Amino acid sequence: MFHVTFYLRRLHSIVGLLAVGGFLLEHVLTNARALGGPASLNNALAMMEQIPHPIFLGMEIFLVALPLLFHAIYGIYIALQAKNNPGQYTYMKNWQFALQRWTAWFLVVFLIWHVFYLRILTKAIGGTPMSYELLHSYFTGSPLVAVLYTIGMIAAIFHFCNGITTFTMTWGIAKGPRIQGVINVLAMLMCLGLSLITIAFMAGYFVM
Repeated sequence: MFHVTFYLRRLHSIVGLLAVGGFLLEHVLTNARALGGPASLNNALAMMEQIPHPIFLGMEIFLVALPLLFHAIYGIYIALQAKNNPGQYTYMKNWQFALQRWTAWFLVVFLIWHVFYLRILTKAIGGTPMSYELLHSYFTGSPLVAVLYTIGMIAAIFHFCNGITTFTMTWGIAKGPRIQGVINVLAMLMCLGLSLITIAFMAGYFVM
Protein backbone atom coordinates (compact mmCIF):
# COMPACT_ATOMS: atom_id res chain seq x y z
CA MET A 1 0.00 0.00 0.00
CA PHE A 2 1.33 3.45 -0.93
CA HIS A 3 1.38 5.72 2.13
CA VAL A 4 1.41 9.30 0.85
CA THR A 5 2.03 10.84 4.28
CA PHE A 6 5.02 8.55 4.86
CA TYR A 7 6.80 9.75 1.72
CA LEU A 8 5.70 13.39 2.03
CA ARG A 9 7.18 13.61 5.52
CA ARG A 10 10.46 12.18 4.29
CA LEU A 11 10.51 14.52 1.30
CA HIS A 12 9.75 17.43 3.63
CA SER A 13 12.60 16.33 5.88
CA ILE A 14 15.25 15.95 3.17
CA VAL A 15 14.21 19.18 1.43
CA GLY A 16 14.64 20.99 4.74
CA LEU A 17 18.07 19.48 5.28
CA LEU A 18 19.54 19.86 1.80
CA ALA A 19 17.81 22.71 -0.03
CA VAL A 20 16.73 24.97 2.81
CA GLY A 21 19.76 24.13 4.97
CA GLY A 22 22.16 24.68 2.09
CA PHE A 23 20.64 28.07 1.35
CA LEU A 24 20.80 29.05 5.03
CA LEU A 25 24.46 28.06 5.38
CA GLU A 26 25.38 29.98 2.22
CA HIS A 27 23.45 32.98 3.56
CA VAL A 28 25.24 32.95 6.92
CA LEU A 29 28.72 32.40 5.48
CA THR A 30 28.30 35.03 2.79
CA ASN A 31 26.99 37.60 5.25
CA ALA A 32 29.84 36.76 7.60
CA ARG A 33 32.19 38.26 5.00
CA ALA A 34 30.94 41.62 6.29
CA LEU A 35 33.26 41.07 9.26
CA GLY A 36 36.14 41.60 6.82
CA GLY A 37 34.78 44.98 5.79
CA PRO A 38 32.84 46.35 2.80
CA ALA A 39 35.25 45.05 0.13
CA SER A 40 35.13 41.50 1.48
CA LEU A 41 31.33 41.26 1.39
CA ASN A 42 31.04 43.08 -1.92
CA ASN A 43 33.52 40.67 -3.51
CA ALA A 44 31.47 37.71 -2.30
CA LEU A 45 28.27 39.25 -3.66
CA ALA A 46 29.99 40.15 -6.95
CA MET A 47 30.92 36.49 -7.48
CA MET A 48 27.24 35.57 -7.39
CA GLU A 49 26.41 38.35 -9.83
CA GLN A 50 28.82 36.78 -12.34
CA ILE A 51 26.45 33.83 -12.78
CA PRO A 52 24.43 34.40 -16.01
CA HIS A 53 21.02 35.84 -15.12
CA PRO A 54 18.87 33.02 -16.63
CA ILE A 55 20.90 30.39 -14.77
CA PHE A 56 20.85 32.35 -11.52
CA LEU A 57 17.10 32.91 -11.81
CA GLY A 58 16.55 29.21 -12.48
CA MET A 59 18.63 28.33 -9.42
CA GLU A 60 16.61 30.74 -7.29
CA ILE A 61 13.31 29.27 -8.48
CA PHE A 62 14.07 25.54 -8.55
CA LEU A 63 16.75 25.23 -5.86
CA VAL A 64 15.48 27.82 -3.39
CA ALA A 65 11.94 29.18 -3.94
CA LEU A 66 10.08 25.96 -4.76
CA PRO A 67 11.81 23.87 -2.07
CA LEU A 68 11.14 26.65 0.44
CA LEU A 69 7.47 26.81 -0.55
CA PHE A 70 7.01 23.05 -0.26
CA HIS A 71 8.84 22.90 3.07
CA ALA A 72 6.82 25.85 4.41
CA ILE A 73 3.39 24.71 3.20
CA TYR A 74 3.76 21.11 4.33
CA GLY A 75 5.49 22.32 7.49
CA ILE A 76 2.43 24.44 8.32
CA TYR A 77 0.27 21.34 7.86
CA ILE A 78 2.51 19.39 10.25
CA ALA A 79 2.55 22.26 12.77
CA LEU A 80 -1.26 22.43 12.79
CA GLN A 81 -1.36 18.73 13.69
CA ALA A 82 1.25 19.00 16.45
CA LYS A 83 0.36 19.12 20.13
CA ASN A 84 2.88 21.25 22.01
CA ASN A 85 2.95 20.94 25.79
CA PRO A 86 6.27 22.29 27.07
CA GLY A 87 4.61 23.72 30.15
CA GLN A 88 3.46 20.29 31.23
CA TYR A 89 6.56 18.30 30.20
CA THR A 90 9.57 20.56 30.64
CA TYR A 91 12.32 18.21 29.53
CA MET A 92 14.60 19.42 26.76
CA LYS A 93 13.29 17.36 23.84
CA ASN A 94 9.75 18.58 24.37
CA TRP A 95 10.93 22.20 24.40
CA GLN A 96 12.88 21.59 21.21
CA PHE A 97 9.78 20.04 19.64
CA ALA A 98 7.74 23.11 20.56
CA LEU A 99 10.43 25.56 19.43
CA GLN A 100 10.65 23.77 16.09
CA ARG A 101 6.96 24.50 15.50
CA TRP A 102 7.06 28.05 16.89
CA THR A 103 10.07 29.01 14.78
CA ALA A 104 8.28 27.56 11.74
CA TRP A 105 5.39 30.00 12.18
CA PHE A 106 7.75 32.91 12.78
CA LEU A 107 9.88 32.05 9.76
CA VAL A 108 6.90 32.07 7.39
CA VAL A 109 6.30 35.75 8.23
CA PHE A 110 10.01 36.59 8.39
CA LEU A 111 10.84 35.10 4.99
CA ILE A 112 7.88 36.79 3.28
CA TRP A 113 9.06 40.15 4.65
CA HIS A 114 12.76 39.56 4.00
CA VAL A 115 12.45 38.12 0.48
CA PHE A 116 9.81 40.64 -0.63
CA TYR A 117 11.72 43.70 0.55
CA LEU A 118 15.31 42.83 -0.41
CA ARG A 119 14.99 40.36 -3.28
CA ILE A 120 11.83 41.57 -5.00
CA LEU A 121 11.21 45.23 -4.08
CA THR A 122 14.84 46.39 -3.76
CA LYS A 123 16.73 44.21 -6.24
CA ALA A 124 14.22 43.00 -8.86
CA ILE A 125 11.90 46.01 -9.04
CA GLY A 126 14.21 48.78 -7.80
CA GLY A 127 17.23 47.49 -9.70
CA THR A 128 19.54 48.02 -6.73
CA PRO A 129 22.17 45.26 -6.39
CA MET A 130 22.99 43.82 -2.99
CA SER A 131 26.05 45.46 -1.40
CA TYR A 132 27.63 46.15 1.96
CA GLU A 133 26.59 49.79 1.68
CA LEU A 134 22.94 48.87 1.04
CA LEU A 135 22.79 46.44 3.98
CA HIS A 136 24.62 48.88 6.26
CA SER A 137 22.08 51.58 5.46
CA TYR A 138 19.21 49.09 5.78
CA PHE A 139 20.19 47.87 9.25
CA THR A 140 21.63 51.02 10.83
CA GLY A 141 18.77 53.13 9.48
CA SER A 142 16.35 51.14 11.63
CA PRO A 143 17.76 49.22 14.61
CA LEU A 144 14.37 47.48 14.95
CA VAL A 145 14.87 45.97 11.49
CA ALA A 146 18.34 44.80 12.54
CA VAL A 147 16.95 43.19 15.69
CA LEU A 148 14.11 41.46 13.80
CA TYR A 149 16.54 40.26 11.13
CA THR A 150 18.90 38.86 13.77
CA ILE A 151 16.03 37.08 15.52
CA GLY A 152 14.84 35.72 12.19
CA MET A 153 18.28 34.39 11.31
CA ILE A 154 18.71 32.74 14.72
CA ALA A 155 15.22 31.22 14.43
CA ALA A 156 16.14 29.81 11.00
CA ILE A 157 19.44 28.48 12.35
CA PHE A 158 17.72 26.73 15.26
CA HIS A 159 15.02 25.34 12.97
CA PHE A 160 17.64 23.89 10.64
CA CYS A 161 19.98 22.53 13.32
CA ASN A 162 17.18 20.99 15.36
CA GLY A 163 15.85 19.56 12.10
CA ILE A 164 19.12 17.65 11.65
CA THR A 165 18.22 15.48 14.64
CA THR A 166 14.65 14.90 13.48
CA PHE A 167 15.96 14.11 9.99
CA THR A 168 18.21 11.34 11.29
CA MET A 169 15.28 9.94 13.28
CA THR A 170 12.79 10.21 10.40
CA TRP A 171 15.13 8.43 8.00
CA GLY A 172 16.13 5.75 10.51
CA ILE A 173 19.77 6.87 10.65
CA ALA A 174 19.78 7.41 14.42
CA LYS A 175 17.83 4.48 15.86
CA GLY A 176 18.83 4.59 19.52
CA PRO A 177 18.51 7.24 22.24
CA ARG A 178 22.28 7.41 22.74
CA ILE A 179 23.16 8.23 19.12
CA GLN A 180 20.17 10.57 18.94
CA GLY A 181 21.52 12.39 21.98
CA VAL A 182 25.00 12.71 20.45
CA ILE A 183 23.60 14.08 17.18
CA ASN A 184 21.38 16.49 19.09
CA VAL A 185 24.33 17.86 21.09
CA LEU A 186 26.42 18.32 17.93
CA ALA A 187 23.49 19.99 16.15
CA MET A 188 22.94 22.40 19.06
CA LEU A 189 26.66 23.24 19.10
CA MET A 190 26.36 24.06 15.39
CA CYS A 191 23.32 26.19 16.21
CA LEU A 192 25.32 28.07 18.83
CA GLY A 193 28.27 28.61 16.48
CA LEU A 194 26.16 29.88 13.56
CA SER A 195 24.12 32.09 15.90
CA LEU A 196 27.28 33.68 17.31
CA ILE A 197 28.56 34.31 13.76
CA THR A 198 25.23 35.95 12.90
CA ILE A 199 25.29 38.17 15.99
CA ALA A 200 28.90 39.11 15.21
CA PHE A 201 28.34 40.20 11.61
CA MET A 202 25.13 42.03 12.51
CA ALA A 203 26.92 43.89 15.33
CA GLY A 204 29.70 44.68 12.86
CA TYR A 205 27.38 46.99 10.89
CA PHE A 206 27.08 49.22 13.96
CA VAL A 207 30.73 49.32 15.04
CA MET A 208 32.60 49.47 11.73
